[in-house]
Amino acid sequence: MPAKAKSEKGQSEKVKSEKVKSEKARPGKSRSGKAKSKKAASVDAKKETLGFQSEAKQLLHLMIHSLYSNKEIFLRELISNASDAIDKLRFESLSKPELIAQGSDFSIRIEVDKEARTITVSDNGIGMSREDIIANLGTIARSGTTQFLDALTGDQQKDAQLIGRFGVGFYSSFIVADKVTVESRVAGSQNSTAVRWVSGGEASFEVENIEKADHGTSVTLHLKNDEEEFLDSWRIKNIVKKYADHVSVPVMMKKETLVTGEDDADEGDSEEEFEVVNTAKALWTRSRSEVKDDEYKEFYKHISHDFQDPITWSHNKVEGKLDYTSLIYIPAKAPFDMWQREAPRGLKLYVQRVFIMDEAEQFLPLYLRFVKGVIDSNDLSLNVSRELLQKDPAIVSMRSALTKRSLDLMEKLAKKDAEKYQEFWNEFGQVLKEGPAEDFGNKEKISGLLRFTTTNSDDKTQNQSLKDYVGRMKEGQDKIYYVAAENYHTARNSPHLEVFKKNGIEVLVLYDRIDEWLMSHLMEFDGKQFQDVAKGSLDLGDLEDKEDKKEQKKVEKEFKDLVKRITELLGDKVEEVRTTNRLTDSPACLVVNEDEMGMQMRRILESAGQDIPGSKRIFEINPDHPLVEKLNDEPDMDRFNDLAMVIYDQAMLAEGSQLEEPASYVKRLNKLLLELSA
Repeated sequence: MPAKAKSEKGQSEKVKSEKVKSEKARPGKSRSGKAKSKKAASVDAKKETLGFQSEAKQLLHLMIHSLYSNKEIFLRELISNASDAIDKLRFESLSKPELIAQGSDFSIRIEVDKEARTITVSDNGIGMSREDIIANLGTIARSGTTQFLDALTGDQQKDAQLIGRFGVGFYSSFIVADKVTVESRVAGSQNSTAVRWVSGGEASFEVENIEKADHGTSVTLHLKNDEEEFLDSWRIKNIVKKYADHVSVPVMMKKETLVTGEDDADEGDSEEEFEVVNTAKALWTRSRSEVKDDEYKEFYKHISHDFQDPITWSHNKVEGKLDYTSLIYIPAKAPFDMWQREAPRGLKLYVQRVFIMDEAEQFLPLYLRFVKGVIDSNDLSLNVSRELLQKDPAIVSMRSALTKRSLDLMEKLAKKDAEKYQEFWNEFGQVLKEGPAEDFGNKEKISGLLRFTTTNSDDKTQNQSLKDYVGRMKEGQDKIYYVAAENYHTARNSPHLEVFKKNGIEVLVLYDRIDEWLMSHLMEFDGKQFQDVAKGSLDLGDLEDKEDKKEQKKVEKEFKDLVKRITELLGDKVEEVRTTNRLTDSPACLVVNEDEMGMQMRRILESAGQDIPGSKRIFEINPDHPLVEKLNDEPDMDRFNDLAMVIYDQAMLAEGSQLEEPASYVKRLNKLLLELSA
């Protein structure tokens, strides 16, 4: 294969000794030099000025005002983009070897011109057409852009972190430059089809066709007056070593040499020697013992375009039936498009160290879409496609192993550093809750990673594991109890919890939108079944006092007539009316039948526009409550009806439901209050 004609090591050695003729052209101008003036007539010099997309304009404004305290990251982003362009050309050349007819010695070159105050980063990668440049540099084609911009606060430090999480790549050039020139030609196209893009980072940019001798892209930054530090070649080399040492493509800079008198006399025909300033070896191919933590962190930033360090990572080589290497990362912060389930996701796929595709989603399930990393296989074909990946049996085995490794990584983090795991959970917990429904085989492992708040917790922080809950269960308790509502306070103050407070039984408090859906797939944990406290008849089993059970049967008989009167009043509004022992402070509550959909799930589906069949619930009254006792003794039918409806409406409100006739509720309540005060 052309892209594999030389090993990475051989390629690096060849590049290190390469002698390159000095073009003596100012960075930012055509690299074709004099040839351009001779062939100017052959170039379609159509020049046009276009405006930036509004979102891009706002980001540029932020960049120009230097939100980043660490300005040097612009170079990391440009090198990362150049590396991606070379990877894509390598892949394309597998099926179209003519694309690299000029040779397969790929490299990234950085040139510093102190006189012109410019830095030029160039590559011999896939290149961009006029349409590509307008689409990629004039707009931000990402989901979540509006949400990102809305989240900006004006606080520079906080906004810098937000920008890092969103990822802006090329736009970071304007942190240090007041003008940026991009020249590019698509590999395999004619010299005259090259294009130049120029912008000062304001409202518009210029695009024109030029002639360019070699394929690839060059980005020239015209530095601001106060950015002289980036004109120092040694400073640039140190930045490259810091941020791009792991990049598998050689990054080259002009070798600093002493100029003698003899050399000076022959300067016009001199040769400039370029040297490789990075290790230029794919980091994942190195032994774990060789790679430092800082290198792992920088490599993560390179592949993810994130500006923050990852929480943790796992680097593994598998040999045997399958032969592959994986390096997976858990990010510190969730991306803005995490809830866009159709957004690009997945690992970078390499086959025998040749880049194949970004976002290979076949290697991890959807609930692990936040995991970043690379996988390099020796078993897959170099001409593999997304369609073939879905059918390859080796992928199924690799997906299973990578999923388990990702979950093991989280489990290890939870045991080793509870504080860091809590940070992870705060960012990605709701996504992980999708797991039990999507991945039956790993349900138990995922269950162990879940975190909840409980009635024993001081606040709404979800920091209690199911293992912790089971360890605190009362003697004789055989179920894991939970209550679900649309927010924490509604759930925490649910009347359904009253009997559990009385008996000192801990209950999970669920308030995330996904929670009730999660519980419909999470049937049990450690042999203990889950029980919604707002569903079915309550049976605490051995936890309930025998005397209380006897008393309950006695009360049922005493309030039989009251139950009948309320049933006649409510009619089709409810399935049944009955006395209950689950309440201590509230006069009444509404309960869902055991096999019915919970009210929180029903509300979510209805808000999504789904047509949900009607459901009648059970109205339970507390015979020990003064209002219910008053109701039982009330001889006046009108007053009885008003008080019974007020108690029913209050039960609706307590569970977080909307009243069908709120005005009628207010009218009845005011009427009763006036009668009481008379």
